[in-house]
Amino acid sequence: MPGADVNFDDIAGLQSTVNKWTSNYAATSDMHDAAAFGQIPADKQVSARGIEVGHIFYFGTKYSEPMKAVVSGPDGVEKPVHMGSYGIGPSRLVAAIIEAFHDDAGIKWPEAVAPFKVMILNLKAGDAATDGACDSLYRDLTAKGIDVLYDDTDARPGAKFATADLIGVPYQVVIGPKGLASGQYEIKRRVDGGRENLSPAATLDLLTR
Repeated sequence: MPGADVNFDDIAGLQSTVNKWTSNYAATSDMHDAAAFGQIPADKQVSARGIEVGHIFYFGTKYSEPMKAVVSGPDGVEKPVHMGSYGIGPSRLVAAIIEAFHDDAGIKWPEAVAPFKVMILNLKAGDAATDGACDSLYRDLTAKGIDVLYDDTDARPGAKFATADLIGVPYQVVIGPKGLASGQYEIKRRVDGGRENLSPAATLDLLTR
């Protein structure tokens, strides 16, 4: 079993086990010690980008002894418990995802964790035909359980495109008078910028797979 070779009655020995994993040099750029790093053999030196998403701390009996938090051992003798803490921050996970999936224009959410799967861009809000097409697609997608973000603001198309890229929703559906005249919507995949023109039915099929 894990830890079977550790004697939990031997405080010094337990601490040495912890030290084995915590004494290695590791530091963020703001805490980097060039001298300490230089003492590590060149073939063992590693420098990489990273982000902290969780942590583990071993407290030993620092807090359990004052709290008189004890347990009875096999021999019936009460001993202070060994404590620690660990945690993963959801907000840090979000930051890590954005760090890994972005470009100069903004976020590129992986579909599995995206807050919305689809963003509908109404290029002529207030126009009856455009509003009707956007509203219909929105209703059809939400009825299928798809999370949709709908931009029906009065902003210029360029501003809407920039906002959509910044937010990073996986699929953008661009609906305007020109496309409607040919019976098609423009679909953009945020992950690679790929675009295609599809009929309303084909659009719904693609986005609800």
